[in-house]
Amino acid sequence: MAKLITTAPRGTQDVLPQESYKWHFIEGKLMDLARRYGFSEVRTPTFEHTGLFDRGVGDTTDIVQKEMYTFQDKGGRSITLRPEGTAGVARCVLEHGLLNNPLPLKLSYLISCFRYEKPQAGRFREFRQFGAEVFGSQDPAVDAEVIALVADIFATLGIADIALELNSIGCPNCRPAYHEKLRAYFTQHIDSLCPTCRERLEKNPLRILDCKNDSCKEVAKGAPLGIDNLCGECADHFASLKERLTAMGIPFTVNPQIVRGLDYYTKTVFEFVSTSIGAQGTVCGGRYDGLLEALGGPSPPAIGFAVGLQRLLAVMEQDGAPLGEPPACDVFLASIGQSASVEAQKLALQLRRAELHAESDVQGRSLKAQMKYADKLGARYTVVLGDDEVKTGQIKLKRMGDGQVEETTLEALPALLCNK
Repeated sequence: MAKLITTAPRGTQDVLPQESYKWHFIEGKLMDLARRYGFSEVRTPTFEHTGLFDRGVGDTTDIVQKEMYTFQDKGGRSITLRPEGTAGVARCVLEHGLLNNPLPLKLSYLISCFRYEKPQAGRFREFRQFGAEVFGSQDPAVDAEVIALVADIFATLGIADIALELNSIGCPNCRPAYHEKLRAYFTQHIDSLCPTCRERLEKNPLRILDCKNDSCKEVAKGAPLGIDNLCGECADHFASLKERLTAMGIPFTVNPQIVRGLDYYTKTVFEFVSTSIGAQGTVCGGRYDGLLEALGGPSPPAIGFAVGLQRLLAVMEQDGAPLGEPPACDVFLASIGQSASVEAQKLALQLRRAELHAESDVQGRSLKAQMKYADKLGARYTVVLGDDEVKTGQIKLKRMGDGQVEETTLEALPALLCNK
């Protein structure tokens, strides 16, 4: 006999029936907010050609080098389970010519992502992600609007322990000179850099600022700051963004240490950080004006963000934020005898078609056992059907919370319950 497999793979989780309502609550709030901000949902494949992520995430990143689930399909093609959402959405925009639609183009998504990384608080190898992307506007007003959406997400979900941090990483016009300053600075401290950052020194010194190695972090504290080396256009863009956020009452701090190591990231980068679950509790976003061009398309400006739902749920549970209510049965139809059982099942169908959650006995239980079951279901109301009720159509509707009884008819029951 084959060995029974009774555990899920490490880094994954089962969402059990008694927990799933929390996910529905969060996902519903996210999609409703996105709709109010003018975003339309897009759904992309769970797997893509590996080359998309080599370009769209970056072949020097830890995600591509260490964390992707990559395999060859039966046609010999290299395929990867998506580690994030932006690259797939960008590919979709190019493939279907969505930039021909009125701009800016606003797209949102709820997806599962996959990364082989060390599981920890709020972090899994398969995780749910909500994201939003805007294509076609380089105005700082769009940056402010995207950040406002994230701020509204936290406010709507009741998460108060959150802080917005901003930075500008410049553009292709001003970044080369800044890279040279970084290269000169880190060359003086090369003996203190980790082996990975020594390799980054020539190719992309900006990524050294994002290294998690303690020695590299210490050296990076004295490095030249990007916001002190912005061109006039980038400085004006960043100033306008800060002005708009201030006008909207969205507090922020400027954190020059927030960077993005890939060339197609430009200007605004931001993070919402929650101290409730440590450094993992972040929402990352920013401009990536060069991404579509890196994928072989045109070069429209773009900005977006993504947030992991497991992290959101962890913060909400720790903060005691409301997570909706578990679904409850509206009415349980108990029955005594065969004809009453048939009538109860028929009535349950009518009530369900009236958008009510109705249950009837389908196991031949005794009346006492049926009432115990109704109580376990948390049924708000119960009705007991016997031969007399079936014959006369007269029934008694009992409210389980306080035992109050109301007389009505089988015909009137659906409308009566819909109004309660």
